[in-house]
Amino acid sequence: MMTDLEMNWVLGTPALLGVAAGAIAVLLVLIMKFKVHAFLSLIIVSLLTAVATGIPTARLMPTLLEGFGGTLAGVALLVGLGAMLGRMLETSGGAQVLTDALITRFGERRAPIALAVASLMLGFPIFFDAGLVVMLPIIFAVARRLGGSFLGYAFPSAVAFSVMHIFVPPHPGPVAATGLLGADVGLVLIFGLLVALPTWYVVGHLFGGYVGRQYDIPVPAILRGSTGDFTEFASAPRVGIIMTLLLLPIGLIFLNTGLNMAATAGLVSLDDAWVQVLRAIGETPVALLITVVLAMALLGWKKRKSATLVESVVDSALGPVSAVILITGAGGMFGGVLRASGIGTALAESLDAIGLPVIVAGFVIAALVRIAQGSATVALTTTAALLQPVVMGNPAFNPVELAAIVLALAAGSVFAGHVNDSGFWLVSRFFGMDTKTTLKTWTVGQALVGIVGFTIAAAIYLLASLL
Repeated sequence: MMTDLEMNWVLGTPALLGVAAGAIAVLLVLIMKFKVHAFLSLIIVSLLTAVATGIPTARLMPTLLEGFGGTLAGVALLVGLGAMLGRMLETSGGAQVLTDALITRFGERRAPIALAVASLMLGFPIFFDAGLVVMLPIIFAVARRLGGSFLGYAFPSAVAFSVMHIFVPPHPGPVAATGLLGADVGLVLIFGLLVALPTWYVVGHLFGGYVGRQYDIPVPAILRGSTGDFTEFASAPRVGIIMTLLLLPIGLIFLNTGLNMAATAGLVSLDDAWVQVLRAIGETPVALLITVVLAMALLGWKKRKSATLVESVVDSALGPVSAVILITGAGGMFGGVLRASGIGTALAESLDAIGLPVIVAGFVIAALVRIAQGSATVALTTTAALLQPVVMGNPAFNPVELAAIVLALAAGSVFAGHVNDSGFWLVSRFFGMDTKTTLKTWTVGQALVGIVGFTIAAAIYLLASLL
């Protein structure tokens, strides 16, 4: 009996790619021309794509639900808890207090750079979506204070989280590729920073400044709630309290990351009870939960706000972000269908036979797999697995060349994120942009991240081969 994947392969790679291209085209037409809600459009196209690629009827709904549920498992808790934290920072006046402090310290002209530098630092230990959600209330407050297009403030910060997530260990994509290709994680970390920081400058700062001038996007009201302004919750907390609430989840998450790296280096054992407890506390949802409860205490109960008021403020955060959560989950559903269909694997294995130089082939394969199925992590790990026999079987590669190959694959895996990527919808809805504008800004920006990142990685590879 054939497996689901083998049944899908009956279509052949050209047919599978044609279905993928057609599905994306239909999705864009539904959303942009006929104005069908993105949530409904993604479900409809996911279902049609699953049928067209030959996924068996018995696996139809499980495939859809696995993609939807798998994405929600990673996003819903982060967005919900992050929105609660952001709502309390917003209504208490804490975001404004920190904004005033930032502007006093760095000046109005350098405020976007200050936000981006903070995002680069926060992006080292935490994932793209979690970091962005934590920073949004501060970005909103700065944008309201200084005026101008919201993109001028938000885009550089979002790119900062993106480049750190995709190029720098201990994030899962580069760590997995490092292990598969036998590279040194320390070198990948060092050269990953050498790739990430210039890439952010070109895309986040220069291109971000361009899109900020080109697209006048108002500051979204998504964290302001829907049940009143809750002026009675305001208390103008001290800057130290706000910094504590922002840095606490980062510190806890970094604790988890640090213990994992220490275990890999043999410094601690993951079987030790104290290590397991600290790692559990440092899991992103747990870290955010702890921070939300602490914010309720410091911004609400300690300020003698009634328990009913605190509950109402927290509850008011969930309504506005429900659409973000559902649309992001539906984007994950679409990407899950494309992955289950075998499109990414068929494309990658076909390109693997072309015979390009390893570093170029890795970038191209990862980029096309990313475009075909959406997930950057899947594109990176899939490509690394395909190239593993070639790379591991060639002892001529020195450690720096191996690190450069990993980073080239990472650059390809982030290339041109679009409608089949759940992160695309996260940015679109949180930034208050329609699909067309998100394609012109975020998708183009992610393509530039891939191109600039690959150029730097290729330069490192060439220099290492000459020395």
